[in-house]
Amino acid sequence: MSDLEKVLVVEDEDRIRKLIRMYLERENYEVIEAEDGETGLELALKEDFSVIILDIMMPGKDGIEVCKELREEKNTPVIMLTAKGEEANRVQGFEVGTDDYIVKPFSPREVVLRVKALLRRSSASTFSEIDSKTRDLIEFPHLLIDNDAHRVTADGNEVGLTPKEYELLVFLARAPDKVFDREQLLKEVWKYEFFGDLRTVDTHVKRLREKLSKVSKDAAKMIVTVWGVGYKFEVTEE
Repeated sequence: MSDLEKVLVVEDEDRIRKLIRMYLERENYEVIEAEDGETGLELALKEDFSVIILDIMMPGKDGIEVCKELREEKNTPVIMLTAKGEEANRVQGFEVGTDDYIVKPFSPREVVLRVKALLRRSSASTFSEIDSKTRDLIEFPHLLIDNDAHRVTADGNEVGLTPKEYELLVFLARAPDKVFDREQLLKEVWKYEFFGDLRTVDTHVKRLREKLSKVSKDAAKMIVTVWGVGYKFEVTEE
């Protein structure tokens, strides 16, 4: 069995698919290809991939639909490929759970760098190798975030989050009771300036609350909506 990180490339243009594959294989990634959304989704659900690179515009099942259906079952990191001028589609991509995007035309080296960065953000360290006293832990009643292991537990139950959901939770949790408006969260968490559409933040907050709520209602309540402003992380006294 291969020990290489496995990447799924879902892209209907054969030339782009082969180019991405060549550059990733040079960096010792195992690459699986899919030339349409239906095949890509089937592979993504059947096998475990470290990262999925997904073209947004494909005939049949497009990248938005693939990511939306994938997120119902898995938190695999997703990088979306978009064309210039597809601003609305890019926003849609973030709303359904995309973690990053790359605009065409792109440098294959950029793809490699984005894959490496996403893997760093989503990788977990081994508990036994790090002294608990030096761990990067964020602890509250009902919620524990182990930033070294990239692991979230609520009332003792592990919560599976996408990289972007995790980053949003950590950002809020590091500044309890501080209110952030949606523009601030987009800039700090997504590192991307949107033009007026702020639904991406609302969608991710909703998804984050739902996932926390499944294992701990108390943990979910810590993410508070400040009406007319934005969101904050609220810690109540036990």
